[in-house]
Amino acid sequence: MGKKFNYGGQAVIEGVMMRGPSAWAVAVRCPDQRIEVETRPVETVTARYPFLKWPLIRGTVVLVESMVIGIKALSFSASKATEEEEKPISPLEMAATVALALGLAIVLFIVLPVFLAHLLTPLVPGTVGQNVLEGLIRVGAFLAYVAGVGLMPDIRRVFQYHGAEHKVINAYEAGTRLEPAAVQRHSALHPRCGTSFILLVIILKVFIFSFLATDPLWWRITSRVLLLPVVAGVAYEVIKFTARHARFPLSRLLLAPGLAVQRLTTREPDDGQVEVAISAFEAVRVAEEAEKGTVNQEEREAEAEEGEGDVRKVGAS
Repeated sequence: MGKKFNYGGQAVIEGVMMRGPSAWAVAVRCPDQRIEVETRPVETVTARYPFLKWPLIRGTVVLVESMVIGIKALSFSASKATEEEEKPISPLEMAATVALALGLAIVLFIVLPVFLAHLLTPLVPGTVGQNVLEGLIRVGAFLAYVAGVGLMPDIRRVFQYHGAEHKVINAYEAGTRLEPAAVQRHSALHPRCGTSFILLVIILKVFIFSFLATDPLWWRITSRVLLLPVVAGVAYEVIKFTARHARFPLSRLLLAPGLAVQRLTTREPDDGQVEVAISAFEAVRVAEEAEKGTVNQEEREAEAEEGEGDVRKVGAS
């Protein structure tokens, strides 16, 4: 039996995106209350470059690929929610969007905390003190950002769909039948959530950056940016390990901060939102079963052709 895949997803505008090993699907509640579903194949560079699946490297790859899929899903959901025609995103536009998102994150969660901590050097001197202060400011900025956007009515609905996504995945992993009433009994929190990942990255930075010099200021900022892939890689492995061994006390301790912060990024969904999340998840599963059937058919045809070749060889002899 093959290893069970850890399904993931993302809340979008009036909908949910779910990702499987070979396909991803986005389901959106349209203004006329229909559920529109779009399924697309997962395009990953790891198929061409297997070394990108190595531990500590795969975390950054997954992060970037998730951002690309997330942007595509958001584009689809926005078009359906506003009843406008979706415009295809060119590779250049996609690269620019990802770069802009990363750039804003670097400014808000790296440059700003470093600059503020540097200004407070007379009050908190020393490498350790500065790194702890920088980390506290970074956590504060992250929590303030999440709490602030959560006050917006449209974002609150996105957070409800975020909760619906988690409930469906929790229900699937528990072996529960995917029906709204049954799914609603599950938690809106999940240990593999992106919120937990971001918080863990912020916490790990405090420990990893403690070994780096805090002066001059330009090096302090540059070193943090350059080490982002390393921190992301470590955080990804920790999240996978703790989620896989969530029953152990140490894992629960490591998961606790991320699960606590998820209470800011999730809301209890209604049955209609859970129905949308189920639609996205089932679309992914259908796409996977179809691909398995295609692969099995190709294998059977190849075996049949090989068998015919053997018969012809016997006849020729």
